[in-house]
Amino acid sequence: MIIAVDAMGGDNAPQALVKGSIEARDEYDLSIVLAGKEKEIKKILEKNTSNFNNIEILDAEDIITNDDKPVLAIRRKKESSMVKALYAVKEGRADALVSAGSTGAFLSGGTLIIGRIEGIERSAIGSLIPDMSGGLFLLIDSGANVDSKPQFLYDFALMGHIYMKRVMNITSPRIALANIGTEKTKGDKLTLETYKLLEDSNIPINFVGNLEARDLLRGKADIVVCDGFTGNMILKTIEGTALELMRGLKEEIMSSLRTKIGGALIKPALKNFKSKLDYSEHGGAPFLGVKAPLIKAHGSSDAKAVKNAIRQAKICVESKVNELIEESMTRR
Repeated sequence: MIIAVDAMGGDNAPQALVKGSIEARDEYDLSIVLAGKEKEIKKILEKNTSNFNNIEILDAEDIITNDDKPVLAIRRKKESSMVKALYAVKEGRADALVSAGSTGAFLSGGTLIIGRIEGIERSAIGSLIPDMSGGLFLLIDSGANVDSKPQFLYDFALMGHIYMKRVMNITSPRIALANIGTEKTKGDKLTLETYKLLEDSNIPINFVGNLEARDLLRGKADIVVCDGFTGNMILKTIEGTALELMRGLKEEIMSSLRTKIGGALIKPALKNFKSKLDYSEHGGAPFLGVKAPLIKAHGSSDAKAVKNAIRQAKICVESKVNELIEESMTRR
């Protein structure tokens, strides 16, 4: 199996991308294609491994940044690491792609170069979010589609169902619809019509109804469906709250000798609590609805997060998630 990696994407590129790729190759027995500036990549490889087997460098001198307009960047920056990596997947030289670069460009490139699965009107980002039960849930869509229709959200639910069943090994994933109340009659036109589509689905799914934002982290659902605007707001709120909570706790613990002693006593518990909120354990968000496995790693991913994003890509290829989504669309 060959996984392509956009080595120049993200805040910690190319170091974290290359190091994470080396770790993934060694741990998961993979071949890696690193797309990016060859000289820089070679220097990092030489510092971190003496084994260059199963690592190919795809030289790309250009970089797509977050300041670039996504569609224009994909069309004009043909020599960029992201575009070259996308074409490696399209042309069958790699089975999947991991990128920590511009989300908008990655979405545009996935659609324009790889192409959407027939029957899917909109692709979606599915973010894996840890909850306080020790599990996690898939938030879909978490930013790809600001404006959505009920049919889009229904498709997101079906894609999420297949992903969580095949990649995360959940036999009957619980699907909930993000809403302002749990009652069937609550919500706007979009959520009311989506509720009916999910309730009346001719494809067997485990729809458990509406879910309020305050219950998202309580382990009540395995998949939470919403439009991309709502999903991105939820994602950023959870991320920001977790970061500020840990920062505030650390500040309070270090404020006096007494709290420092108490902090030392509860350090193992705090470490365990922090790990529950650690996105790097899961690595990245699958871009569902395109014809090949694409994993969007967090922009600030370290080597550990990159390694786990590559692991996700590997599982997607092995479990044939994209093929199963395509089959489900033809059976609707």
